[in-house]
Amino acid sequence: MKFTCLSEGRGYYFPPCHIVNICGFRVLLDCPLDLSALAVFSPLPIVISSLLDEKASIHSGQSSSNSESVRQEVSELLHSKNLIQAEPWYKTVKSLQLWSIYSIDVVLISSPMGMLGLPFLTRLKDFRAKIYATEAASRLGKLMMEDLISMHMELRQFYGPEESGCPQWMTWEKLELLPRALKDIVLGSERTELGGWMSIYSAADMKGCMEKVQFLKYAEEAYYNGSLTIKALSSGLEIGACNWNILSPKGNIIYLSGSVFASATATSFDYKALERSDVLLYSDFTACNDVDGEKNDFPPATGSSYSSNIGSCWETIPESWLDSDEYSEEMEKVSFICSCALDTISDGGSVLIPIGRPGVMLQLLENISLSLESSNLKVPIYFVSSVAEELLAFSNIIPEWLSSQLQERFCSGQPLFTHIQLSNEKKLFVSPAIHSSKFLTSWQEPCIVFCPHWSLRLGPVVHLLQRWCADPNSLLIIEERADIKLALLPFEPMSMKVLQCSFISGIKLKKAIPLLKILQPKHVLVPESLRPHISCWNPKFSVHSFSENETVVVPKLKTFADMDIAMDMASELLIDTKMIQGKNIARLKGELLIEQGKYRCVLRNKQVLSSQVRPLLFLGRVDLDSLLMALKKMGMKVAAQHAQSTDGSENVSLIFISEPNEALIEVTSTQTTISVGDETTASLVSEAVRSTLVCF
Repeated sequence: MKFTCLSEGRGYYFPPCHIVNICGFRVLLDCPLDLSALAVFSPLPIVISSLLDEKASIHSGQSSSNSESVRQEVSELLHSKNLIQAEPWYKTVKSLQLWSIYSIDVVLISSPMGMLGLPFLTRLKDFRAKIYATEAASRLGKLMMEDLISMHMELRQFYGPEESGCPQWMTWEKLELLPRALKDIVLGSERTELGGWMSIYSAADMKGCMEKVQFLKYAEEAYYNGSLTIKALSSGLEIGACNWNILSPKGNIIYLSGSVFASATATSFDYKALERSDVLLYSDFTACNDVDGEKNDFPPATGSSYSSNIGSCWETIPESWLDSDEYSEEMEKVSFICSCALDTISDGGSVLIPIGRPGVMLQLLENISLSLESSNLKVPIYFVSSVAEELLAFSNIIPEWLSSQLQERFCSGQPLFTHIQLSNEKKLFVSPAIHSSKFLTSWQEPCIVFCPHWSLRLGPVVHLLQRWCADPNSLLIIEERADIKLALLPFEPMSMKVLQCSFISGIKLKKAIPLLKILQPKHVLVPESLRPHISCWNPKFSVHSFSENETVVVPKLKTFADMDIAMDMASELLIDTKMIQGKNIARLKGELLIEQGKYRCVLRNKQVLSSQVRPLLFLGRVDLDSLLMALKKMGMKVAAQHAQSTDGSENVSLIFISEPNEALIEVTSTQTTISVGDETTASLVSEAVRSTLVCF
């Protein structure tokens, strides 16, 4: 098995992307977009305030001390005029374009964010892969893509028709003028990522993509080519998000993506279904980010730093500890956000929430409305998005994809979420756009607005930020991000309060190690930065590490594959068995099949079998010295050379034949490859190879 990490990603909104080669099939794991890279573009320089009451303008001269310090720091590095003033392009996984699209056999989607880049692949004429995703993740991913296209069309109306060829901002003359911070995003730290930028796909591209997706439920098995059995298992990260179990004749492989043990909205992490795999691909990078932050909870990653009884921790940590805290931690954050929103409303300000996680957004919508009611505050809540109505409707008909708490509510006869009741009571107003008549006629301040896009470059959030950025009483609630100063740059000077919040996006370091102990795989592939923190615990499995754009070769899962033999053929094993080189060898008359990831040998029509001439079979490994001697006896001029395979995984012996005709023989521990240009030489070489083997 070969594993290549194409991108380590950056959390929930840009999940990792990998390619794994299993039994000759190439499997692509997720196909995301790096939407945080949109920060290099300037948002639309227009304001919707002229359509609304300009009551916030009186605050334009005020600013908090915190905003002032941020503004001074940003001004030393960037100015909003440095941002690219053009229709945005979208950054894909650059390394994926280096692979032949035709060579990809299967695509597995682990979360809604993991499929946003998929239409870029499926619209190519050479794309032929089978795509698998859960039904809920596919539906949410489709809504996200529709909303992205809709928001982009607003930009295209401003900038005009798309330019033919590369846009002006992508010319080297323009790129050289960019500040270093923007250049690092556009070109990457090694200045090789410009080829990953693409113009937005069309609605037709997106529709064609979704037609190629096969929807799965949790734990439902799908079969690819008879050789691979594929199963999606809940990861708890988001509604419909999953990990993957891939069963092949050589063993089973688990792909562990970002996972949450106990989610407030989504079905919890089904880690028990991942136990005792042959290979575990650990692709949750949350623990890597915690390596420094968790140093007080765990000793340093050096063997000398551990006491002699550290290994006993593997046997004493209870499984219930894995599930603890996460649900309560998530609800505490939601409660804190609600309290901040209420304080803002009480001060006469408005609240803007451009959070892109469907599960978190539904939780906030629910809890903020309850908090307003308990505080007797009567302010409207707006949800502005081109897919808002469809998303809210979908969320109320998917109990099987939601948490146990929400399922209990559903079983008791209550609605999964209260947004239908809020709409009926005129407390929640759902609108496709801020310029729609429905939105404008119901507009009232102060208010609370949920809207896209979390990048702060697209959608309604741009207009509303331009309206409220000078109001120190208003509040922007946004997820914590490393480039927050760059994200807010177009809205400087920023007097509006900003609350950055982080939500659980994966398994923390202090839980990653006990989890691996419980799962007990044979081989584990982990990110390079995580390997020393796992290896020093002396685990009972082999640990391999991977880095971005490097291929890792995993040792053979099984020396021999398991095979089911029909009962009516089993008797032949006892009748016609020979001992050759210390092994019992038997020849069976039948047909070898691969079904549901397993080999099967079945009895064919006996008349057909009896009429077939049984060819000679040969057993053993090619001995290099014996083969050279056999070739020389046939009058051939040969030369031998030892080398390494292209991936460095095994030794290769090369035999060059120059006379009577040119030929090449490659001998490894597992196969012998003969390359020759004419039948006469091929026959002689074949005879020489057979002379070194055992015939039966």
